[in-house]
Amino acid sequence: MRLFGRKDADEGAGGSAEAIAGFWTWWQETRPRLDSLVAAGEADKLEEWLAPAIAAIDPGLVWEVGPGRQAAHSLVVTAAGDAELRSLAHRWAKAAPPSDLLWEFHPSRQANPQAMDLTLDVGGFEFALDKLTLGLRMPRNQPRVDVSAYHPIFGELDEDTRMEAALLALDWLLGEDDVARWVGEIAAVTFDPIDSVAAAHLPAVVADVASGHGEEEWVLLEGQTGSGAPLVATARHPLRPVDHPLFDQHIMITLPYAHRDENGLPVGDSLTALRDFEERLAARLLKLRDDAVLAAHLSAEGHRIIHVYADPTSEAAIHAKELIVGWEGGEPRVDVSADPAWTAVAPFLT
Repeated sequence: MRLFGRKDADEGAGGSAEAIAGFWTWWQETRPRLDSLVAAGEADKLEEWLAPAIAAIDPGLVWEVGPGRQAAHSLVVTAAGDAELRSLAHRWAKAAPPSDLLWEFHPSRQANPQAMDLTLDVGGFEFALDKLTLGLRMPRNQPRVDVSAYHPIFGELDEDTRMEAALLALDWLLGEDDVARWVGEIAAVTFDPIDSVAAAHLPAVVADVASGHGEEEWVLLEGQTGSGAPLVATARHPLRPVDHPLFDQHIMITLPYAHRDENGLPVGDSLTALRDFEERLAARLLKLRDDAVLAAHLSAEGHRIIHVYADPTSEAAIHAKELIVGWEGGEPRVDVSADPAWTAVAPFLT
């Protein structure tokens, strides 16, 4: 398997729909040449063709060509863990032509059933996954597995190279998206952790963790604002951007309320009005369930703030603006912005 990519690009190429469409036009025109290069095993020449075409979408994207699941070959164009680029990679894949006998397309690295047979040259050393061991720890009340990865060559490598090799191995074992969902802290260490297990056991451990967190639920949280005022929040759990990769539009609805207790939290008629608003919002979002999700809402200092994430091609923002008409508790607002990393709800992310 040949791996390519440029993770440290300083310039962006826009990543617009036009750039993605331009890539696929180029692909159709250039495919006979690409097919012949793959058939001939000329990976270096393949890089010469593909690298600039993918960089034209965004130079931060990472790509690789490898064996496909159904097709002979797969082309993976991935954000490689960069949350800012995840939606772009998924839009690239969504615009791809149908898979055929030769090619299939993925916006993230897929789990490889033969992962334990793979060997990669890392810094001039042989990185074989069958020699990789993992220290695994499950944090309390978190649907995550913290991983300490060890390989005999790690002592010969610098920290960045060790980490890159460990991340690549986890992607091959689980698939990149499941790493984002179920793996928490990752360390690439130079000593074999106590009670370590062979890397081959990781998928079974993660499957066991995932089996206990299949249903979405809501959790109630309490805290303080920056000024020290009490804050009450309700958030979807688990809340993970990877589960909604096209929802990179942040819709923030701010509803002031007049009836509040001594802590600034809603009571009486205001609490009733807020519940009614959220029921109507939920009904709208239910119709848009493939295009939008209510992530969290919080109340503090006389304001309810509701966070919705949506596909920007949807009508979610229009619905939000329609719903605030007639709000009587004060002057409501709807602020719409791009937030592919879901930074506005970072404290609530699982």
